[in-house]
Amino acid sequence: MPVRPARCYRRIKGPPYTRLDYIHGAPYVQIPKFDMGNTSPSAREGFTMVARLVVEARGQIRAQALEAARQMAYKYLSVKVGDANYYFRLEVYPHHVLRENKMLAMAGADRLQEGMRLNFGSPAGRAARVERGQVLMTIEFKPEHLPHIKEALRRAASKLPLPTRLIVEPKNGDKKAAS
Repeated sequence: MPVRPARCYRRIKGPPYTRLDYIHGAPYVQIPKFDMGNTSPSAREGFTMVARLVVEARGQIRAQALEAARQMAYKYLSVKVGDANYYFRLEVYPHHVLRENKMLAMAGADRLQEGMRLNFGSPAGRAARVERGQVLMTIEFKPEHLPHIKEALRRAASKLPLPTRLIVEPKNGDKKAAS
């Protein structure tokens, strides 16, 4: 069965559904890596700039969208910049289990669905609940790689269902280089 579009899960409705002790058949998180690039602490000291992808609206982001955004940014950076020249981190984790009331899609199915208005649904996927201003991705890098970092995060943002903005600043926290 195909995945429903992002508009079905973008808004936050109800409390989070995260207690895996009580959820039978909850899907696993399909994101293999949250830290990429040069992850050694000694090499990270040489990176003087930080770029952050920040969410502009409150909502939910499915695990599939997070993984697509991560792959877009990571593949672009590894080709254009090289894995030794940046540190990339996905900051959010999809804890919330999404439920789906599976509907029948055949002739006459509308009569069968009348009594299922308040159906609880079965686990169908995972999502990360994010608030406005929350950081989704962080990249530490050297200033000469700034155009490639901006392009990588622009490509990643195109895979996400919520509006985002890019913040670039020096690593020590000064706001002079913000864009």
